[in-house]
Amino acid sequence: MSKRKIAVAGVTRKIAVAGATGNVGREILNILAERNFPADEIVPLASRNSVGQKVYCGDKALTVQALEDFDFTGTKIALFSPGGKVSAIHAPRAAAQGCVVIDNTSHFRMERDIPLVVPEVNPEAIAGYKKRGIIANPNCSTIQMVVALKPLHDLAKIKRIVVATYQAVSGAGKEAMDELFDSTKKIYSNAQSEPKKFSKRIAFNVIPQIDSFMEDGVTKEEWKMKVETKKILGADIAIEATCVRVPVFNCHSEAVNIEFENPISVAQARKALEKADGILVFDRPAEMVFATPIDVSTQDAVYVSRIRKDDSVKNGLSLWVVGDNLRKGAALNAVQIAEILVKDFGF
Repeated sequence: MSKRKIAVAGVTRKIAVAGATGNVGREILNILAERNFPADEIVPLASRNSVGQKVYCGDKALTVQALEDFDFTGTKIALFSPGGKVSAIHAPRAAAQGCVVIDNTSHFRMERDIPLVVPEVNPEAIAGYKKRGIIANPNCSTIQMVVALKPLHDLAKIKRIVVATYQAVSGAGKEAMDELFDSTKKIYSNAQSEPKKFSKRIAFNVIPQIDSFMEDGVTKEEWKMKVETKKILGADIAIEATCVRVPVFNCHSEAVNIEFENPISVAQARKALEKADGILVFDRPAEMVFATPIDVSTQDAVYVSRIRKDDSVKNGLSLWVVGDNLRKGAALNAVQIAEILVKDFGF
């Protein structure tokens, strides 16, 4: 994916990053610098406990201010990732002060009058910010899947999706990454390793549970993938998801089985994916070329491999999809939305 600089002459642009000391917040700051985002001032925000800390946007050190006390008047755009309960309080406050909020938490995603946006998939939905001043970023696993599905949906119309995810611990935050590291060390030293962030030991294990279980036995992560995909691609698509935490530090992987309403060949699918924005087809199995988390970490694109026919259904295909959950699955997606606000809406 190309990096670009967007310039609007004569505009003074102040933006804020809420949750700036967390994994996603730090990644947002990195990406703003990498893509030369046209801001005259970037204000990092976090809880009062973090006030005075230094965070970096490229090589520029920024001093963290308190989100609770910050006046958003005069701030054009705020990129939020402070946690759902915090966003619930401060995102509407920022919007009421004239700032457009791009929120990474799950709090606003399914509210009807708040757009849920992946720029490569439904950029037209961004205009919906005018209703409440808030745009929602989808779940990380949803983002990479719909990026891969959109060109195929345009070609043959998706009828049903069955997806199994293999999600890295970075999706659960820094404490989860520390737990994988510490648990692995303890196993090699014959020490006991009790889970704290996860329900089971994560080292050398897989856990078929991400987020809490709902009454019907579905986890909230699985529910998110279902309802968010329908909101983004279309409510008439049937979706089944199984979300699994795996002992990988970064990048989510997904095995996606798709049933289409219309015939679609592997060659047609490959051509459509190769032409699509934000996708890199990495698929030469005879040469052992296929995407893994190690290949994809720190990359912007969603990688698609193992494109093949699914003969168990009429008009079926199977894909292997890998993406960096901290970049495209969170930070980059938010920055891309901000870039469109600048370019197309004059922010």
